[in-house]
Amino acid sequence: MGVPAFFRWLSRKYPSIIVNCVEEKPKECNGVKVPVDASKPNPNDVEFDNLYLDMNGIIHPCTHPEDKPAPKNEDEMMVAIFEYIDRLFNIVRPRRLLYMAIDGVAPRAKMNQQRSRRFRASKEGMEAAVEKQRVREEILAKGGFLPPEEIKERFDSNCITPGTEFMDNLAKCLRYYIADRLNNDPGWKNLTVILSDASAPGEGEHKIMDYIRRQRAQPNHDPNTHHCLCGADADLIMLGLATHEPNFTIIREEFKPNKPKPCGLCNQFGHEVKDCEGLPREKKGKHDELADSLPCAEGEFIFLRLNVLREYLERELTMASLPFTFDVERSIDDWVFMCFFVGNDFLPHLPSLEIREGAIDRLVNIYKNVVHKTGGYLTESGYVNLQRVQMIMLAVGEVEDSIFKKRKDDEDSFRRRQKEKRKRMKRDQPAFTPGGILTPHALGSRNSGSQVANNPRQAAYEMRMQNNSSPSVSPNTSFTSDGSPSPLGGMKRKADDSDSEPEPEDNVRLWEAGWKQRYYKNKFDVDAADEKFRRKVVQSYVEGLCWVLRYYYQGCASWKWYYPFHYAPFASDFEGIADLPSDFEKGTKPFKPLEQLMGVFPAASGNFLPPSWRKLMSDPDSSIIDFYPEDFAIDLNGKKYAWQGVALLPFVDERRLRAALEEVYPDLTPEETRRNSLGGDVLFVGKHHQLHDFISELYQTGSTEPVDVPPELCHGIQGKFSLDEEAILPDQVVCSPVPMLRDLTQNTAISINFKDPQFAEDYIFKAVMLPGARKPAPVLKPGDWEKSSNGRQWKPQLGFNRDRRPVHLDQAAFRTLGHVMPRGSGTGIYSNAAPPPVNYQGNLYRPLLRGQAQIPKLMSNMRPQDSWRGPPPLFQQPRFDRGVGAEPLLPWNRMLQTQNAGFQPNQYQMLAGPGGYPPRRDDRGGRQGYPREGRKYPLPPPSGRYNWN
Repeated sequence: MGVPAFFRWLSRKYPSIIVNCVEEKPKECNGVKVPVDASKPNPNDVEFDNLYLDMNGIIHPCTHPEDKPAPKNEDEMMVAIFEYIDRLFNIVRPRRLLYMAIDGVAPRAKMNQQRSRRFRASKEGMEAAVEKQRVREEILAKGGFLPPEEIKERFDSNCITPGTEFMDNLAKCLRYYIADRLNNDPGWKNLTVILSDASAPGEGEHKIMDYIRRQRAQPNHDPNTHHCLCGADADLIMLGLATHEPNFTIIREEFKPNKPKPCGLCNQFGHEVKDCEGLPREKKGKHDELADSLPCAEGEFIFLRLNVLREYLERELTMASLPFTFDVERSIDDWVFMCFFVGNDFLPHLPSLEIREGAIDRLVNIYKNVVHKTGGYLTESGYVNLQRVQMIMLAVGEVEDSIFKKRKDDEDSFRRRQKEKRKRMKRDQPAFTPGGILTPHALGSRNSGSQVANNPRQAAYEMRMQNNSSPSVSPNTSFTSDGSPSPLGGMKRKADDSDSEPEPEDNVRLWEAGWKQRYYKNKFDVDAADEKFRRKVVQSYVEGLCWVLRYYYQGCASWKWYYPFHYAPFASDFEGIADLPSDFEKGTKPFKPLEQLMGVFPAASGNFLPPSWRKLMSDPDSSIIDFYPEDFAIDLNGKKYAWQGVALLPFVDERRLRAALEEVYPDLTPEETRRNSLGGDVLFVGKHHQLHDFISELYQTGSTEPVDVPPELCHGIQGKFSLDEEAILPDQVVCSPVPMLRDLTQNTAISINFKDPQFAEDYIFKAVMLPGARKPAPVLKPGDWEKSSNGRQWKPQLGFNRDRRPVHLDQAAFRTLGHVMPRGSGTGIYSNAAPPPVNYQGNLYRPLLRGQAQIPKLMSNMRPQDSWRGPPPLFQQPRFDRGVGAEPLLPWNRMLQTQNAGFQPNQYQMLAGPGGYPPRRDDRGGRQGYPREGRKYPLPPPSGRYNWN
């Protein structure tokens, strides 16, 4: 499932699920950074109990960021990871548990996707390095300026895989980091910390979910625990819903497309490597003191409130006149299952279902129409009713042909609009653009070092004489001061510019008759009439649907199963699936870390493997050399960009792989053998934690048998403790694996091996709301499902606290804005605000009585006869000329009474004096005076013409 596409669809359809994070920043005092005190109440008005970190979503952006220069070495990467975790911790501030999970060995179904990603990353990295070197040589040959090339090895992000030395070092660094924070950070004082590193099998997010499932099944579990999970993957939303915990929140970095990236050659922003011209860097600041500052702001975090998403789904999925009892929990499970059809990490999406085309909405509508016939729900606690799913799929299959035709029409319409847009842009642009010093630039974008004024007069002459240029000289050629052609000359639009970009060839043509035959012939190289093969594809896909749902709700059903095709069948092929088996082989075991490396790495990343293992990837005589092609095809499959296509890699045969590795296993060193073994979780606590003394006694007694965790000492957490050979113990120095960080000489933290509660292999974790769970107060209102009069959708609650008052400006802030806002700049309501008049004396605002609406006092330039009537609407206000001495109204002095506030006498004061009204011309043209002490009777009500309420 595409993360940006799904998140964009979800946030637009259910806008109230998103809340911006309030983040406190560290302060500096006398040049010393003072960290945030996370022990204080959470500024987001909510207290979280548990924070779970899907660490791979942190490791990747910290080791090879896209929007800033990469760290110079591995030590800087580790420090960046520490700082990222600190920032998340300061936002969430968990009070009970911090669970840090790194991806371990994945199930075979996931390894195929990992294999595709790593082969692509290796290929793209090598191509980028070659292109970078080519552009560098060209720029230097032309006399361009580039910073000296750093002599460093290219960071291969493929090392972020279990079994590598990098991941082993990361685990050591995180142990040090946890011990340091338990000793020195007051926010960690009473916290239980669990680290599940890359040696523990399973994906990070699924290890987290497995922990939550097993703890929910314990009698001591608090059903009202408030969970917060950090990660950017779309499947985290599904996993959070699958827990059926009433308080579940996801924190993630806000997705901002088209973020600026620095050039890989000159480290400047605004262009890519292929467009680099080798221009000197513009000086930033008077003394270049801002040279290291980045133009991009630090990423913002947002909360996704799954309890609000549950409200949306309950309202959307509620159906009347059902032949069975409506259960919102079961309906949400069915919604999660239907989202799998638009794509996930284990199966390709069905050809007829695309998120951007409203596939999920289409599935929900079909589901609600068909559910009356199914007689029940599609799923139950992670198990699928295939007979009911078949009815849904065949209903989708009936409209597949129309979906493909509409997709083609939409694409043609989009291309037509783009073509017309390009024509308009070419028609509006000048035929000749001057070069050199006369090249036009956008305001503020001129690079001081990019333009060289060799001969301004010559450049101006060229522009005048463009149409009279000599036939022997190209009209696109400019000249330098010595008369030679200049590469900086003006560029005239080529007559043969193409009006359309080349489109990838599509041999399937799903919008034409015979699309199913062409699809199977092109994608599977079989005839569509081969019913046996189509049945095999459908059976594998149905197995995949059952496996994925089981994986989300019960854990890994089989470590060996995987979908053995690159493409999915059609929905109309899901006929007769009710009789297909959905059981999986029991007792399967995961790969070992080095075995997984052999299954997902290309030969270019073989340096992370032992030499004899590496040879199997490159030796032409290797029995498995066909697993490691140097080049491979990418099928765009109707997409536009290569990263959206399908990498046509051969699938790894597990039996052949294991047979080849048996010959090289004896070559492993003891260190490599240790890295190739499977590990478990480690629990850490500080000296103030109730478990500290209990764990210390276990080490003193030297207990060799696993011991039950006392739940009363750690907020109901249950499991088994066993002694750790590499434990962090009190009064023992914790050596820093990062040279730039100090050793912990006065350590009081302690660690011990931790294992989750164990259950029988056929145990079923019930996907229900636990007894005693209290649903959060409703956030949505009826208006959230109806369009208001102005067409905008309600956003009823902006934060976690329903009673939190919105921020507003007080009277002093308005006065300050009147003084400091520049005149005539900007387009906001404060843009033309003038300062108070020169005869300003004292406070223009009268104190407000309790319960009285805040209405600013009118300025002296308002006509007296309009004083009781209120100011005219903004669109009727006259323009003011500063030359005649009249001061324009301040925008906040144009405000009327707040809605539903009754008119009160003496609400307005004029500049004539305290408590008095100046003479007012009545409606008949005469004058009527008022005593200085004010009127003794109410003023007439406001005119209907100006009543905005």
